[in-house]
Amino acid sequence: MSNPSVKIVGVGLLGTSLGLALAKHGIVANLEDQSKANLRLAIEYGAGVESEGEPDLVLVCVPPDLTALVVLAQLKKHPRAIVTDVASVKGAIAKEVEEHPELADRYVGSHPMAGREKGGPASARADLFFARPWVITPRAGNSQVAIDLVEDLALRIGALVSVMSVPEHDEAVALVSHLPQLVSTLLAGALNSGTTSQLALSGQGLRDTARIAASDPDLWVQIFSQNAGALKPLVSQLRGELERIDDAISNIDSAGSLAAIHSALADGNRGIAQIPGKHGGKYLEYQVVTVVIDDSPGALAALLTFIGEIGVNLEDLNLEHSPGAAIGLVELEVLPANAQKLIDSLIENGWRLV
Repeated sequence: MSNPSVKIVGVGLLGTSLGLALAKHGIVANLEDQSKANLRLAIEYGAGVESEGEPDLVLVCVPPDLTALVVLAQLKKHPRAIVTDVASVKGAIAKEVEEHPELADRYVGSHPMAGREKGGPASARADLFFARPWVITPRAGNSQVAIDLVEDLALRIGALVSVMSVPEHDEAVALVSHLPQLVSTLLAGALNSGTTSQLALSGQGLRDTARIAASDPDLWVQIFSQNAGALKPLVSQLRGELERIDDAISNIDSAGSLAAIHSALADGNRGIAQIPGKHGGKYLEYQVVTVVIDDSPGALAALLTFIGEIGVNLEDLNLEHSPGAAIGLVELEVLPANAQKLIDSLIENGWRLV
């Protein structure tokens, strides 16, 4: 397929990242944004040029509560173009677009499952979509040509395309994205009652579970509002689990209390084992080897170079700093079959293991 003419409306994090990703593949996007400052910044970063000409494909990358309005405006403005969007909830948008049947067949909903806690063009990255899911939610009236145009763009920038119906998509993201955001937010909110001395004890576990609570509240209130129908039963289920734990902790010496707590913990073990890992495997298939490194320039690079030289492939890596000490803890995730070779080689060559 030859390079399509692409227009991106909205040059925040996702829009600018899309422009940067397309530029790496030889496609210069036409950019449009109400903010002249954001538009200028995105252009200076190399995400594209100021909008001109008639596009083959328009990508709408604006806040969720404006997406349907902008999609309809672009369908009217460019009568031959296919229009898609990147909003994380599809039902509300599809409903509004379908109220205009003369336009709706040229709209193909989509959602790249990518983002960062920080927004705006200054946070954009060309690799933001690489190896990330990109869900396409076609409607019955879409032509295969229209669907293929959206799919081709996602594949060009390295995304992993899947196709779902609108209800399937909204239910899925409620479970794997919106509920985790809500839980992380409520957890982080509880920290406001902590004292300085209490919070000084914070470790990586807290940072891991509260990390996404740093996300934009204005964006997430829109997402929760649009996907309330799919999110509500999950919140109700979680509330029931919390009430059972609350009852067990309140009556910790009563028969069955410890069993209830253990059951909840075991459910968590089973749940995390369902998260897909690298190459489609399970998230917990890997063995973790933790290495202590100095908090100094080149220390991490030296460790990674050594691992490459001994021929061990890393499946994942996490870096944790030790509060109050000039060291870092590098958690290396490897296949169990490679773990002993890695451990032995590290010890023989003077690396410190935890």
